[in-house]
Amino acid sequence: MNCKYDTASWWKRCSGLEIFAMIAMVVLASLSQTVRAQETTSPAQAQQPQAGLPLSPVVQTSAGPLQGLDNHGVHEYLGIPYAQPPVGGLRWQPPQAYPQWTETRQATRFGPTCAQVTTLGAFAGPANSNEDCLYLNVFAPKQAGSEKLAVLVWIHGGGNFDGESNDYDASKLVTKGDVVVVTLNYRLGLLGWLANPALDHEGHPFGNYGLLDQQLALKWVQKNIASFGGDPTRVALGGQSAGSVDASTHVVSPLAAGLFNRAIFESILFDSISLSAGEKLGTSFSTAAGCGSGSGPDAAACLRSLPVETILKLQGTESANGPYMTTAPIADGTIVPSQGLFDAFKTGKFAHMPIMSGFTHDEYNFLLAINEYFSAPPQAPVSEADVKRYVETYGANASKVVAAYTPASYATPQLALDAMGTGSYVCPQQAVNQTLSSQVPLYAYEFNDRTAPFFFPGLPGFQSLAYHTADIQYLFPGWHGGTRGIAHPLNSAQEKLSDELVMAWANFARTGNPNAAGDELWPRFDARNPRSSFYLSEDIPALSLRSESQMSEEHRCKLWDSLQLP
Repeated sequence: MNCKYDTASWWKRCSGLEIFAMIAMVVLASLSQTVRAQETTSPAQAQQPQAGLPLSPVVQTSAGPLQGLDNHGVHEYLGIPYAQPPVGGLRWQPPQAYPQWTETRQATRFGPTCAQVTTLGAFAGPANSNEDCLYLNVFAPKQAGSEKLAVLVWIHGGGNFDGESNDYDASKLVTKGDVVVVTLNYRLGLLGWLANPALDHEGHPFGNYGLLDQQLALKWVQKNIASFGGDPTRVALGGQSAGSVDASTHVVSPLAAGLFNRAIFESILFDSISLSAGEKLGTSFSTAAGCGSGSGPDAAACLRSLPVETILKLQGTESANGPYMTTAPIADGTIVPSQGLFDAFKTGKFAHMPIMSGFTHDEYNFLLAINEYFSAPPQAPVSEADVKRYVETYGANASKVVAAYTPASYATPQLALDAMGTGSYVCPQQAVNQTLSSQVPLYAYEFNDRTAPFFFPGLPGFQSLAYHTADIQYLFPGWHGGTRGIAHPLNSAQEKLSDELVMAWANFARTGNPNAAGDELWPRFDARNPRSSFYLSEDIPALSLRSESQMSEEHRCKLWDSLQLP
């Protein structure tokens, strides 16, 4: 990782996602003295729909006819190829459109999950080596009327190094929200985010191959979604975690202009890294892989001839990323402007559109759960020593962190560490919300159901609360991460909150406003006017509003703003 701490200036040289990963690795090192054995990398089998479902009507796309499934009132078209497999000479190249076909293609099974090795505990997996993975899925109402419906394109999270689209059941957004939903797989890890001089000098867009995949999927939507009952003039692009960062990147990227006109940032926003930092990582990777540090065609050919297993071995382990990874967008100058994301937001150099932006109350508990999950049996809960080590990562500013939080005042060390870590994540996003709110319609929220079901297995005594990823299951029913996650049903109060969030996301896709009418329930956020700077608190038994000042005080944003975290 090209990111080292040196007191107050460290944030200037590290992307937000590198900071996220760096602090996570510090905590991992302190909490997990030994970890579970890494799973064998093998082809992943996507969760598939139940057998025996009737077929849906045939739909004509620009590439050819498709037939999907009628899944209890939702027409599902699964595993649609939107790009040629990025293998061989197409590895580390912009994605190429999939060739046309003439016979009706059966779109009844999810496509393969993209190659990944680090699973974030129960979040993703299984680890696999699939490079042929550029497939998308369309979910549409069975009884579509004559009017075309708004579209929600969803980018899964996973740090841009793991995750898969088949975990996301869009049926409730379709049936209750009355929208068409598109989910997709995209290249991950070193296969999706790699800047290397040998590749970058070939004359094609480079570095952010996963972003290029997502943009080609958006172009597919523009060409084809009308055939599924969707309206290409009303497309909301949203994502959670890394999907949120990617969605924000497309708002800035000139190459994505006109492909969507609403954006949803669900949990965390971070800046891009510089091209020089990305190429330094990429050159180190090439050297470690045995392809040298050259910038000519021989080095590029060597990289493309590497077995995918070699790439994944250098990418990381089940529990941690390796030293050559960036999980942040790379400011390559074409896909992502050289000035970076946050500067583009500050200077207004982005596609102006309605934006919904929020986070969960206990973001950091997700990382703490991963750390405890990988600790050796018996699993080790967060200790006071772990809190001390975390505080020490802030060097000369450690005393400020202690003064702001008084860790000893919390009931447990876990709650103290959750509060501090969460503040370091949500306050930068709150600052971005302030910047954007003077330029575009912005709706801000915090997910606050601290009784949300928790999908990690075997963490007795862990207080998950409103953890990072907790809100996904309220939009996508039954979401429980990867194959090792455990699904839990929502109770009646949580189902009511789920109904409210589904309608808000669907309304936003339709009109750019999450309210059914007006702004009374969820007012537009405007940091310039204290009377208009409210966050929607998504909680049970009822939604409510919290002022920006209340949010800032609870998360100690004055502290994090003073440390100038991105």
